[in-house]
Amino acid sequence: MTERRGPSNARAALAWFVILLLAIANGMLREGVLVPWFGVVAGTATSGGLLAALILVVAWVMQRRQRIAPAARAWRIGAAWLAATLVFEFGFGIARGVSWETMLAPYTFTNGNLRPLVLLVVLAAPFATSRAARGSRDAAPL
Repeated sequence: MTERRGPSNARAALAWFVILLLAIANGMLREGVLVPWFGVVAGTATSGGLLAALILVVAWVMQRRQRIAPAARAWRIGAAWLAATLVFEFGFGIARGVSWETMLAPYTFTNGNLRPLVLLVVLAAPFATSRAARGSRDAAPL
């Protein structure tokens, strides 16, 4: 049996980039459709739930395409995704001159913001989907 090493660093980085693009599209959907239709609280909460689900889908696809990552590797991928996400969010905010108060507001669970939970999903998704994939099959990936 071959060693299960999990997704390559390049594949994990590509998966994070896909998550970034989905998060941007999700933000456009939130501002353009969800908030006008459902209001700020429900639209923002729906957007957060949708983004969390999309992150899990990306992580699942990454796991299905590669050998299942061992738990420690899956947590490292999640930690790298989380770090990249925070660097991007705050770096982009700083570059645009956004105040710290404004940048930290989504982390308070006010107005339907689920950002802390979404970040938890970013961290845990590689591990959770690896465990789910391990339970669903023992054979080599498709």
